[in-house]
Amino acid sequence: MDCFFRSLLTSLVLVITLLNKANGYTITVDAHAEECFYENVEADTKMSLTFEIAEGGFLDIDITITGPDGTEIHKGERESSGIYTFSAPTSGRYTYCFSNKMSTMTPKVVMFNLEIGDSPSKTPGEKDEVDHNNLENMIKELGATLKTVKNEQEYMQVRDRIHRAINESTNSRVVMWSIFEASVLLVMTLGQVYYLKRFFEVQRVV
Repeated sequence: MDCFFRSLLTSLVLVITLLNKANGYTITVDAHAEECFYENVEADTKMSLTFEIAEGGFLDIDITITGPDGTEIHKGERESSGIYTFSAPTSGRYTYCFSNKMSTMTPKVVMFNLEIGDSPSKTPGEKDEVDHNNLENMIKELGATLKTVKNEQEYMQVRDRIHRAINESTNSRVVMWSIFEASVLLVMTLGQVYYLKRFFEVQRVV
């Protein structure tokens, strides 16, 4: 029984560790600027980047993921959101860069999560112990599921805010255009009345 509770406690600590490794950030990337972040990981470690553009311009940004040797692992241009998962091919420092250099004046607000998985086991004995511990595996899966649900909730809130802002902006433009059309029609009507009045006054004088 003591062994069971010890294993359960170890598994719970592992879940907390996994949840703490999901780092969520919100940054503002100015026009003609680039923001980079770094993570030191070991080879074969699973890494994941999830991002969403919350505000600014056409809601797009350039993103680059670079390995320790300078090799580009991923490069995307004018992307609004994305999820990229890969295993680190080598040990070292990995770089995530968000570039807004293509924008002339509009800053971009970026929400993103960096998730770093567990480092590979050091000895076969430890790996076998983890593989044969069903309770620990179930809790690890639960932790991964909780992280996914948390990320989805955050990005649903971002999308809701973006869509609400777009709808409000569209409604404002429609109202302004309606007022402009009404003003033009009013001016044209008054102009026609004035022209006809002047025309008949001229006819009377003749």
